Amino acid sequence: MPETRHLQRILIANRGEIALRAIQTIELLGKQSIAIYSSADKDAHYLNTASAKVCIGGEKSSQSYLNIPAIISAAELFEADAIFPGYGFLSETKIL
Repeated sequence: MPETRHLQRILIANRGEIALRAIQTIELLGKQSIAIYSSADKDAHYLNTASAKVCIGGEKSSQSYLNIPAIISAAELFEADAIFPGYGFLSETKIL
């Protein structure tokens, strides 16, 4: 029987209030939250509530929150078990 892997580290691929609510819930569940951010959001409040944070790109969303290779790299770097897309950005992006 394959080993079951439990989610311990979850990367939040969103920003602002959405990210804050996700972080609070993840931390309440006793898990680690990894917040991504753009260079424009480096001082955002939600970053101070996460277990870890990582800048993934420039000010434009295409350089950061929609930069799928950068998000995947951050998830791999922090050994995230899952990526929470929130809404907007990734959750509404169609990949062709």
